[in-house]
Amino acid sequence: MPAPATVPDSSPKLPFIPLTRPTIDDETIAGVAEVLRSGWITSGPQVKAFEARLSEYCGGRPVRVFNSGTCTMEIALRIAGIGPGDEVITTPLSWVATSNVILEVGAKPVFVDIDPATRIIDLSLVEAAITPATRAIIPVDLAGLPVDRDRLHAIAKKHNLRVVEDAAQSFGTTWNGRRIGAFGDFVSFSFHPNKNITSIEGGCLVLNDEREARLAEQYRLQGVVRTGFDGMEVEILGGKFNLTDVAARVGLGQLARLDEFTTKRRELVRHYFELLDTPAVHALGLGLPPADFAESNWHMFQVVLPSTLTLKRAEVMAKLQEAGVGAGVHYPAIHLFALYRRQGWKEGDFPKAEAVCRNILTLPLFPTLTRAEIARVVTTLVSILQAHSKL
Repeated sequence: MPAPATVPDSSPKLPFIPLTRPTIDDETIAGVAEVLRSGWITSGPQVKAFEARLSEYCGGRPVRVFNSGTCTMEIALRIAGIGPGDEVITTPLSWVATSNVILEVGAKPVFVDIDPATRIIDLSLVEAAITPATRAIIPVDLAGLPVDRDRLHAIAKKHNLRVVEDAAQSFGTTWNGRRIGAFGDFVSFSFHPNKNITSIEGGCLVLNDEREARLAEQYRLQGVVRTGFDGMEVEILGGKFNLTDVAARVGLGQLARLDEFTTKRRELVRHYFELLDTPAVHALGLGLPPADFAESNWHMFQVVLPSTLTLKRAEVMAKLQEAGVGAGVHYPAIHLFALYRRQGWKEGDFPKAEAVCRNILTLPLFPTLTRAEIARVVTTLVSILQAHSKL
């Protein structure tokens, strides 16, 4: 007997909603084409222009651009003279680069647990972690939410510590109305494609004075110092961290739209809260981020899945993917990676961070996302939670 004919599914498939998507306008694309035609595509006039605009944004402080927002933190530590035998305090809830740069300069990362409400380093625990070997603190503005800069810098001043702000996610964020980057010690920004503005790959370091800026330039390109037409000297060991003019031109186009992007992100997040900050959703146990619209740039919108689910996070993500919704994890707990376990860290060392890291989930957020797409994301997520809750 012949098999019955299958009826093709004629229902239209909804387009996939990615976790993030950069917005590159036609003027920027045309500008990149001009750079390519100019013949000067590595570090040159566009890099100088990008640094000048970033310096203006940061209140006139010296700014130097690099090919990543990771090397900026490493270079800040090197400028501060931090190396073997030194300790640097940071958070276990971040991209692993935050602590890897500490290892890169030969120092020891010392983790401090988070405040579960904000998901950023708990400053009330920092002083207890300070030892005679402590030389610096690297706080992280997770998802763009700012660490309390007043309290942070008061601790640093009291204990004579340098601060390297991992502000990779907080370009466009403010603290008490002041732009992150316009004050403080070292400030490191990232312009990776998933950030609020991008230079494709890249980052910048905000410095305190021209001496530090000159050192940053040396570390950026093999330690070289040039004088005149043919003078060259190498005084310190540098690397190859320079940004190209192509990337800088993209950054210039993005920087001009920063306020627009930030405003749009805040509007979209308000809609997330309208749909998720309800008694029915709260009853499911879904954890929402702090509703900070005055200061945060809303780099990411992150929820914490309830512990009452019968599904693991990966299974939730798979179901979202099947429904055409992207999601991400930012981040696993750093101290539980094998590299850090070998240094003695173990499960249970930072219970608040571990609890959040097990269940944190990043939902789609980017300037061209629509309210209808947010509603689809929320409806899909809530239906999964309702179907698989132990409550």
